[in-house]
Amino acid sequence: MARRIASSGIIAIAALVATSALASDLEVIEAPEIDVSKSVAAGGWYIRGDLGYSGWIKGGRPRITQAGATQEFDERRFSRPLSYGLGLGYQFNDLARADVTVDYSKDDFRGSAACAGGPCAFKADYSAAGVMANGYVDLGTLAGFTPYVGVGLGATYLDWRDAACGGAGCPGAWLAGQDGLRFTYALMAGASMDLASNVKLDFGYRFSDIAGGDAFRSGAGGMDVRDRGIQKHEFRVGLRVPLW
Repeated sequence: MARRIASSGIIAIAALVATSALASDLEVIEAPEIDVSKSVAAGGWYIRGDLGYSGWIKGGRPRITQAGATQEFDERRFSRPLSYGLGLGYQFNDLARADVTVDYSKDDFRGSAACAGGPCAFKADYSAAGVMANGYVDLGTLAGFTPYVGVGLGATYLDWRDAACGGAGCPGAWLAGQDGLRFTYALMAGASMDLASNVKLDFGYRFSDIAGGDAFRSGAGGMDVRDRGIQKHEFRVGLRVPLW
């Protein structure tokens, strides 16, 4: 009986030792740590600079009022497609940002119409300086590119220079240019990519619409020319640089 008990004890001890050795040889698998802390969204102030190219500048047909009669221009054309912009903005989070921008452009205008006394042709320059408040929604980043859409509201100071008038219907060689502040809105879409830490290259499309107003006036001949707004389709490229 004693031998059986001793044998059983030896077998139990051997099994325990073998189990311990096997356990020591097994590699301990650690559970991955789960970070439950809230991620911090990118944010902060930035400055921006933009260069725009207007592939298409369109204006509603200007109207001439003379001797109580009103008629539209037969033809009109704009040139000088470049615009320049600077702005200050704030990135609220990964989705939303806003900025205030100042834009400047100059343009040439050519147009012709059948005036009361015969045909007349006009040639003039104008400059446009606008201030816009813009809001954007970034749509997420894919392959390093962040597409976005945006909308802007503001005002543009449009300054028409004196217009040269040629033709039998002109009341004089020159018509006095008019100026004024006009409501403006814009719609934007594009994408940005990182050049460095938070420094972004921005490229996209912008449609802007400047409200109509007085363009030229001739006191002697009683001729008033009123444009019917200017719409621009622009391709723009720029940089956004963080301040802090």
